[in-house]
Amino acid sequence: MPRRGENIRKRTDGRWEGRISRTIEGKTISRSIYGPTYAEVKQKLSAAKQELEKRKKLTAENQCLITLDDAAQEWLNDVKQNRKDSTYTKYKTIYKNHIQKQLGEELLCMLEKEKIESQLSCSLSNSIVKSSYCVLNQILSFSHTHYQTKESNVKLPKSHAKNLPIKIFNHTEQAKLISLLYQDMDIHKLGILICLSTGLRLGEICALKWTDINMDLKILHVNRTVQRVAVNESKKRTQLLETDPKTLCSKRQIPISDRLYQLFLKFYKEEGYLFKKNKPMEPRTYQNKFKSYLNEAGIEQTHFHVLRHTFATNCISNGADAKSVSEILGHSDVKITLNRYVHPTIDAKRNHLNLLDAHYRQYHM
Repeated sequence: MPRRGENIRKRTDGRWEGRISRTIEGKTISRSIYGPTYAEVKQKLSAAKQELEKRKKLTAENQCLITLDDAAQEWLNDVKQNRKDSTYTKYKTIYKNHIQKQLGEELLCMLEKEKIESQLSCSLSNSIVKSSYCVLNQILSFSHTHYQTKESNVKLPKSHAKNLPIKIFNHTEQAKLISLLYQDMDIHKLGILICLSTGLRLGEICALKWTDINMDLKILHVNRTVQRVAVNESKKRTQLLETDPKTLCSKRQIPISDRLYQLFLKFYKEEGYLFKKNKPMEPRTYQNKFKSYLNEAGIEQTHFHVLRHTFATNCISNGADAKSVSEILGHSDVKITLNRYVHPTIDAKRNHLNLLDAHYRQYHM
């Protein structure tokens, strides 16, 4: 419940949230400010209100003097205060490497679609272009809210908008990999099998603790993730950072299959992380171990996330409903599961067409 006279409340995840609103072109726009304590959010909210009053004094002429970099630095500061450290580092890196030099000095009121496309689409991978446009649109939205600049949303060029086919393991590759994992199985091979059986992300399996596994209820709890991030925005200095999962929906419960439960019984410990006693596994180290398994099994090298793609595809192909798969994967929207992770196999498509053939056959027998 909000305290009397203040738009501050305590969230179910333990954080405090304050809300600040302003009216732009007849529309009320609100944003949230987060903090671990009531006092910190109150202080942030007060500072945000003071800054808002300053910005209200900007004239239309002054607004047109705002560069993309001006808005970007303000936006990044807001992200740093209200989002995870890893999120801030990621956005900062994308902006600095792919947007700042190309578009930073452009005036927001003069920023044109053609200029953006020419600067952000050249010699960049599809993934980086998508990330750059995502960051750019967040900056423009922040600018509209805080500086009353013209509302703008830059659409991804058609050449990059189409999702490329996502790699999954075919039946032969799955058979080879699973056969290898069961040969002299150790805890590291079990971890790969867990990902193939539950869709866990690399950071989630590396941060998994034995206490996250409820053997009585046969439920695996995803409570945290781990990744290596830059320290003080320096690529040379990094640290292994353990945080909450990717999103609120990523903090989830996954039922353990009977086969996986029997394997857990062989390796189960009362405490500690799955791979190391007192600290999480380094994701890059585990990814390299995964690649060594692929090499040993005679499978073409690919990234760790293919285990997650394969899990989702297998679930759908074997009759699981998309909503259940979406919750197991920790997605906030079932459309993400359908559009990004579910890839019907050629055998599944052939089966559908054979069923259609059977339907037609009844008319000419």
